[in-house]
Amino acid sequence: MFSSGSQRRACHAGWILLVVMLMGTAVAAVPIIGDPAQLLKQADSVKTSDHPEFVQLMKRLGAEVTTLSPQQRMRLRYLQAWEVSYQGDYEAATPLLNAVIAESTDATLRFRVGTTLVNMLSNGSHYEEAFAQISQLLDQLPQITEKDARIQALGVAATLYNDAGQYDLGLTYANQMLRENPGGDGGCKARVFQVQSLYESGKFASDEQSREAIDACSKASEFLYANGARLYVAGFDVQHGQSAEAIKLLQKHYAEVLHIGYPELVSQFDSLLAQAYWNEGELTLAQQYALAAVDGGLKHEFTKSRTSAYELLYLISKKQGDVDAALTYHEKYMAADKGYLNEVSAKALAFQTVKQQVLAKKLQIDTLNKQNQILTLQQKLAKKATETSRLYIVLLVLLLASIALWTYKIKRSQLRFMKLARRDGLTGIYNRQHFVNEAELQLHYCRKSSREACLVLIDLDHFKVINDTHGHAVGDRVLRRAVEACKAHLRSTDIFGRLGGEEFGILLPECSLDQAIARAEQIRVAIATAAAGEDAPGVPISASFGVSSSVHSGYELRDLLMHADEALYRAKREGRNRVSANDSPEAFLKMA
Repeated sequence: MFSSGSQRRACHAGWILLVVMLMGTAVAAVPIIGDPAQLLKQADSVKTSDHPEFVQLMKRLGAEVTTLSPQQRMRLRYLQAWEVSYQGDYEAATPLLNAVIAESTDATLRFRVGTTLVNMLSNGSHYEEAFAQISQLLDQLPQITEKDARIQALGVAATLYNDAGQYDLGLTYANQMLRENPGGDGGCKARVFQVQSLYESGKFASDEQSREAIDACSKASEFLYANGARLYVAGFDVQHGQSAEAIKLLQKHYAEVLHIGYPELVSQFDSLLAQAYWNEGELTLAQQYALAAVDGGLKHEFTKSRTSAYELLYLISKKQGDVDAALTYHEKYMAADKGYLNEVSAKALAFQTVKQQVLAKKLQIDTLNKQNQILTLQQKLAKKATETSRLYIVLLVLLLASIALWTYKIKRSQLRFMKLARRDGLTGIYNRQHFVNEAELQLHYCRKSSREACLVLIDLDHFKVINDTHGHAVGDRVLRRAVEACKAHLRSTDIFGRLGGEEFGILLPECSLDQAIARAEQIRVAIATAAAGEDAPGVPISASFGVSSSVHSGYELRDLLMHADEALYRAKREGRNRVSANDSPEAFLKMA
């Protein structure tokens, strides 16, 4: 059972993180001739549209390196670093790119390498450095005249801001990119970034934009980007119950994706195919593609495709009754999911931090200018009457006070953003990452003090039907109403969070299993009673509950989650709208 949040994470194309290295290529290749300058131009132009040809050209250039001029050798070194990045070895690529920036005398080449380096910083989890670097590059953009370099910078800006959840900013740069280069590979990539912004912000309602993107990329022979856009289409189909259509689309282009050879794109196809086959009840094929997604992909530990594949392998093993495999995959899923969510929050927080740093720096410069003006005015005022001088000084002091107030507001804004990073945007309760962190701390305290704790998992029944029938706006109101019903029965020491989609978790410290069951029953009744409201008329809802206790499951959060999850599944199987408890350590062995 995948929540809508899991589906979105699975189909969000991680391949697009390599956008910087894939930008700035020409549409058509020039003829292969012996001129090194032409060979370099051709290699640069086909590195994404015909990667095997790019590899051959790089071998040829490497053999003729002694005939290249110093500037040509520097461009060759950039393309060699790009190739290392394309294979996912970011650790090795980063120093190669830094060396080119340090040694090249070509300002445009340094600019292009800088945009490629932004991608390396992001993939190495150096998010603040990545946002600071792209901010500097965008400041330099008005001085850059080469079209390919400008397109490259706009493309990485669109992608990086989308990854930080700043979809309006991402769409702005994608639109600018399309205006500057509506045809060829630039138009292709800009359209794909537009689709990414719309999809991730939940505004992707039709396939018109994706069809335009796929057509533009196919005409430009940018098959990597065309298949990236197809991932969004297939992901949209899976979310809306059209898994058979998603399988048909993905399988039609699977061989092409293997030929392209970019690991994370292959892994994303595998992960989404596994999910679609699972939804269709094809367990063998689902397991086959999930294993492929885990084994493939980039060398990043916490990719979206690998996280989703681990979750699916856990569910498959559980359904097959393979307890050892289920426990192993669940532990890997929990670690990968926590790591992935940590990175998502880190990106969002890094964006806000750098934004505030830029504002603070600008404010610091403005303050120094004002102070200089004050000194100048004080010197001039010394020659005027005392009364007039005092008046001017008072006015300037008020100006400094207003600057100090602005600084104070910026600091408050930074603190507010840090708080928002811990909250679910829709319901206002803890998000999954912060829930996990707080729950683990509380369980550690309970273990040290020998106090019992219980975990309650809540899953709204038939929530997908509500979304499909009444729309996502009503679905959001139902979620908020359910959360308010839960909060009315919680203590100040209880930890309440949204784990994803329509699933919630409550950690109840210093609470016995019998007390937890009774409180879960109160919340169940409250949710059912709260369903009839004027903001969601005629929308009955209910919830199923799974309860686990530290007495039977221990104090490890992953064990409590697994056992509560099994109890939740039992409640679903027994008819929903009920509370089920895992009251023995052997209960997990009774999986269907």
